[in-house]
Amino acid sequence: MTRQAGAPTQAQREGRSRQQLASFARRIGALGYEALLLVAMAFVAGFVFLPFLSQDASRQTLTVPSPLARGLMFGALVAGAGIYYTWCWTGGRRTLPQKTWQLRLVDRRAAPPRAARALVRYAAFWIGPALALIGYGALHATGHGRNALAFCALNYCWAIVDPDRQFLHDRIAGTFVARDSSPAQGAGPAD
Repeated sequence: MTRQAGAPTQAQREGRSRQQLASFARRIGALGYEALLLVAMAFVAGFVFLPFLSQDASRQTLTVPSPLARGLMFGALVAGAGIYYTWCWTGGRRTLPQKTWQLRLVDRRAAPPRAARALVRYAAFWIGPALALIGYGALHATGHGRNALAFCALNYCWAIVDPDRQFLHDRIAGTFVARDSSPAQGAGPAD
């Protein structure tokens, strides 16, 4: 029997079980927390940059930014989040939600991922949202553009069919989310 390229070996799966894989519920809970913090960061950045991007000198008021300014703002937010997550996932560091839910991102050797692997994971996260934007563009004229939002769940629904219950971005990057085995200061949320 041949194994697929990129598919984990039996030894790698056993190493993961010793590392104690995080449950789907725990990972989704941490994801919700991450989303709240990311939205808060977007609001703060938006309020900071809005006066610079949307001034109308003739009316002395704030206006809706131009498409170019909105694109630049979106790019800055994506880049800022990429830097933040890449830094947090490397060197054994964790995001606040990962600390709260007692999770740790590790590679196939159960070590903290290097920066390149963390960056691949972050880029792979954007597969679902990118498909949603493309789908919205294709379906908007038909009045069904809002249905494209379902593509955002692709990375997470992938865990239903994945043999190791990995999210798509973890499968692509060669990472997985494990329960933190270090002693905790307090009890975290239960599975």
